[in-house]
Amino acid sequence: MARDLSFGAVVAGLIAVLVSFGGTAVLMVQAGQASGLDAIHIGSWLGSICLALGAGGLILSLSTRMPIVLAWSTPGAALLVTALAGVPFDQAVGAFILAALLTLACGLLGWIDPIMRRVPSEIASAMLAGVLLNFGIGIFTRIGEQPALALSMCAIYLLGKRWLPRYAVVGVMVVGLAVVAAQDQLQLGQIDWHATQFVWTSPAFTWQAAISIGVPLFVVALASQNLPGLAILQAYGYRPAASRLVGITGLLGLLAAPFGAHSITMGAIIAAICAGPEAHPDTRRRYIAAATYGLVYVILSVAAGAVALFFQALPAAFIAVLAGLALLGAILNGMAGAMANPARREPALITLLATASGFSAWGIGSAFWGLLAGLLAHAVMQWRQGPTAQ
Repeated sequence: MARDLSFGAVVAGLIAVLVSFGGTAVLMVQAGQASGLDAIHIGSWLGSICLALGAGGLILSLSTRMPIVLAWSTPGAALLVTALAGVPFDQAVGAFILAALLTLACGLLGWIDPIMRRVPSEIASAMLAGVLLNFGIGIFTRIGEQPALALSMCAIYLLGKRWLPRYAVVGVMVVGLAVVAAQDQLQLGQIDWHATQFVWTSPAFTWQAAISIGVPLFVVALASQNLPGLAILQAYGYRPAASRLVGITGLLGLLAAPFGAHSITMGAIIAAICAGPEAHPDTRRRYIAAATYGLVYVILSVAAGAVALFFQALPAAFIAVLAGLALLGAILNGMAGAMANPARREPALITLLATASGFSAWGIGSAFWGLLAGLLAHAVMQWRQGPTAQ
């Protein structure tokens, strides 16, 4: 591991934490508030998730030498903002346990590997590009909001790419934080830096919470994050034991649920940061980025509630532009892989457009529907053209 350690991979892991935590932690704070939780219970919720996904991802990355990135279910957190209203938290915890058990069952029964073997690499690459495309577009939409911040970060990125390409994103992060500080945009006075208290909540199981929270949370996590996260790893040439990984996320979620964690899933967007060429040119050394990501999350678990408020104090434009610039290489690779095989370009294009559209139905995001649309188009094209389309 010491031989594989690199500055670029460590920075990629840190940026992945910044993008993932800074972009979505506020949703979990809102979901906790909707359920009537106090600051201690919200901190326990965040802290238990950070500890479970950080320790789990760190161990998996080091043991497999693959960039295995775990995350919380962001669509699931968005679902809970409304679904938790009026539901006693012990019943919500029971629903979280049900969702984790369903995920664990999928892994133990081996249902995930057959699905992933049937996903062509072009479709996986197209889904990757579609998932990340709006992050790239977000660079330019934020220029109108905060031109000095966004343009300075873009300028440093271009200069860095020209002379120090491996450290371009590092320069973007440093300069962006300097501009934010110079413009006095950090509001840190209201943050209470207290340690996380892990609070046990004994679960209560009701069919109402199971139907309204447990089952939707399981479906959303599997469709919107676990399958896309595995497909992104596949797009970069990694072939993990898919069912085993999904089963492990279910087990971690089961252990963390009594402390408030709503789910542990495979990372999707952030996986592209840790598994892409920006982390390291050598695919065999990119696991260091994921291990760094996991280690930092373990550290964050110590004061997760306060850290969430810190990230909330950062300007949204800073996080959006940093994410977009960090993911440009991943978008480029995804598009190149999607269009590599002329016989599969149309299904890949359909996947990319459907995924980038942001369409959602029944609480399931566009990544799943884009993957489904691309596989359907691929099946139709293959049936029409015969074996030569392969």
